[in-house]
This record gives sequence, structure tokens and C-alpha cells, in this order.
Amino acid sequence: MKRHTILFLLIVGPLIAFAQNDSKQSPQKKFMQTWSDPKVLPDRITLNVTENMAREASVTWRTSTEVKEGFLEIAEAQSDPMFIQRSVRVEARTQTLDARDVKAAGTRANYHSATINKLKPNTTYAYRVGDGTLWSEWFQFKTASENDPDPFSFLYVGDAQNYILELWSRLIRESFRKAPDARFFIHAGDLVNHAHREQEWHEWFTAGGFIHSMIPAMPTPGNHEYRPRQDGNEEDPSILSIQWRAQFNLPPNGPSGLKETAYFFDYQNTRFVSLNSNRSFGAQARWLDKVLKDHGKEWVVITYHHPMYSAASERDNDQLRKAWKPIFDKYNVDLVLQGHDHSYARGHTEPVNVPNGVNVMDRAGTMYVVSISGGKMYETGGDWAEFGAIKDRTAERTQLFQVITIEDKKLVYESYTPLGELYDAFELHKSEDGPNKLIERKSEAIPERVFSNN
Repeated sequence: MKRHTILFLLIVGPLIAFAQNDSKQSPQKKFMQTWSDPKVLPDRITLNVTENMAREASVTWRTSTEVKEGFLEIAEAQSDPMFIQRSVRVEARTQTLDARDVKAAGTRANYHSATINKLKPNTTYAYRVGDGTLWSEWFQFKTASENDPDPFSFLYVGDAQNYILELWSRLIRESFRKAPDARFFIHAGDLVNHAHREQEWHEWFTAGGFIHSMIPAMPTPGNHEYRPRQDGNEEDPSILSIQWRAQFNLPPNGPSGLKETAYFFDYQNTRFVSLNSNRSFGAQARWLDKVLKDHGKEWVVITYHHPMYSAASERDNDQLRKAWKPIFDKYNVDLVLQGHDHSYARGHTEPVNVPNGVNVMDRAGTMYVVSISGGKMYETGGDWAEFGAIKDRTAERTQLFQVITIEDKKLVYESYTPLGELYDAFELHKSEDGPNKLIERKSEAIPERVFSNN
């Protein structure tokens, strides 16, 4: 065996084996003590989804506590670099987060949040953030159109959670290369492994880099975003990551006690909803019933963490299904995007109230997806048929990201590997005679990747 081959196996082999070992968690990484400490220059600059994506923008960022105030400068982007002279300055809200009492966190930082409204629809803007003297670079984004049928795309990924800087980085960067014009990015929970650990959040922001600053984030919390404040002390109650509300500024229209974890917004002809699958299923069901009643949009897309139908064995979420599925069925939810199970599964429920003469074989009720983007993997499993659903496509040991495009009455779903390979694809078409028409495109994709039965 050649020397360079031996070196490759010694260095890379253990990482691959560990990433595929279902029973283990990622080890505590070794960093310089100050690696994740904030500086006077802004970092973790994040564009967030807002209630009105055509007219508003919201940005959050972090600095050291030496920086007492923050500002957002924004202007309509032009080819002429002198556009910066026409920028508007908005003062940010600044709060101090002291995490020095949290094991493995140990930082004290100022978080800044600025929202600007009265923007023009379907317009490219440039912005920067800073303290008035020290500034970030300029970033660009585009507001939503107010013309509902205008086509748009968005990105969706499951758990980043483990090996974030090592392995999730390549996935999120490839997703940006595949869909640079995506209007926002759905993160379906477990963004990190330890809810309050600064080092892991710093990995998440570092892995995505400028992508977080240019494509608005739509995060929903997973179970790993809920942990006792003192990491490792399981006798204490689990609480939402102490960084969550500081570093994300999300629509405050959710049910009481769940603000900025359960919320909704409209993007052109689609209503998007984040649910919190860690808490208060019944309260959210009542809230969701109101959110979906007479919403007036063509499509409904919902995201949350724990799957309605599991992609792995012995991970059923029966209480969640009993609480939420009747609401999904009642309002004909089109697409549900989930995480948690560290493998891939995509399938649908059978449509209800199908008119006579319509072929039910090419029709779909709600389409459910479970996906994984990080490096920790489980085997596939779970019997969807037991609960009245049809599993269409699965994958093991495969990092994936999804590009979803909505064009008036057509929804196009494509799932890709970090190599840019098409792994799964389908289309949903709105029909005048009942449920969505389902067009499978698996024949265009690479072969199914399932190894557990081999």
C-alpha cells in the first residue's frame, strides 16, 4: 500500500467511521479559549425572515461589550458604488448576554438587532452594520414581490448539529452555489448539538459565513436547542438556547410563550409556518387553526423538528401526530419540512375528498420530508403505512440540501447531495378538480442510497 494511501486512511478513516456510528455523539472539540469570543468588529451578521418580506428587513449581529451601540445602514443597491451616499441609518436595539456562568460557553457579548420597513418590493438592497466607525462589508438581498404568481426559490436543510465546521460547511456552501438567488433558508431544528455552547454556535455562523448575511434565516428549534442552562445538569429544566432570541429576530406573531419559535409569514403566494415541536402541541394546534383559516394563499408550507412520520426506527411522535395532523388535513397543507432523524425520507398522505373520476394514484395529500444536512447519521426505518402514509424515497449516510421553487400553481422540489447530485425530485401541481397532482422525478436522480439491510 502506498504511503499517501496509508496516511489518508489514518487521518480520514476514523472521522468517516465516527460520522456513521449511530450510537455516538460528536466529541467536545478543542479550540483556543478565545476562538469564539466576540470582537469590536461585527460578527454573526444574520438576515432574518420578517412578517412582511416585501417591505421589511431585519438584521442581527454580535460584538464585544466594548461596543455600546449599533447601527444599520441600508440603501437601494446600484451599479454605481456611490449608492452608499444615499443610505439610511437605523439605530439598533442592543442587549448584553452574559453566558459566563454556562459551562463551555463563557462569553459576555452585546447583540444588536435592527429592523427597517417601508422598503420597495422586488428590489435589491445593500446594507452594512457597525458602531458608526467600525463597519462590516456591504451585503445584498432582494425583497419579495407583491405580485403573488412571481416565481421564487428557497432552501431547506435538516439538522446541522454535529461536525458543523468540518462537514456542514461544505453542504451549506454547495447549497448557495446551487441556488444563489434563494429568497430564504429554512433550518429545521438542531442547528447545534448543545443549546447554549458558544463554540458550536460560532461553528454554525462560521460554516455559513456570508450566506447568513444575504439569505434570510427561517430557523425552527429542535430538541438540542432546549437544554438545562448548566450543560450536563439534567436535573435542571431545559430552556431554549440563551442565544436564540438574541441572535435571531423572528416574527413575533406566535402563541403566548412560544414567540420567535412558532411564527408565520407570507411570501408572495405562500404561507410559511414554523411550529415548535418541543412544547405545547395543543396550544399550537389552536393557534395554527386560526393561522390557516382563510389565509388566501395558494400554498401552505410548514416546518418543525420532530417528524410526523419518522425516518428512523423506534422514533415515533404519536402525540404530535394526533395534535397536528387533523389541522394539516383540514386545511390541505401542501408541504411539511422536518429534521431530527438523521436520515432522509420523503412521502405523502393519500388525498381526501377526491372527486369521482379522478385517478388517486397521481394525487397527493400532504407531502412530508425528513432530511439531514450534518455529519451524524442514522439508519432508515419507520413504518409510514401503519399510519396511512406512503413513503416514496429514502436515504442513509447522505448529507442533503433541498431547493424548492414555487411558480404560481406549481411547486418544484429538488434534493441534492454536497456533490451537487440530484438525489430526489418531484412536482406538485394545483388542480381545479381536487387534490394536488403529483409528478415523480426520481428517474432523473442518482440511485437510492440505503445500506442498513446490506
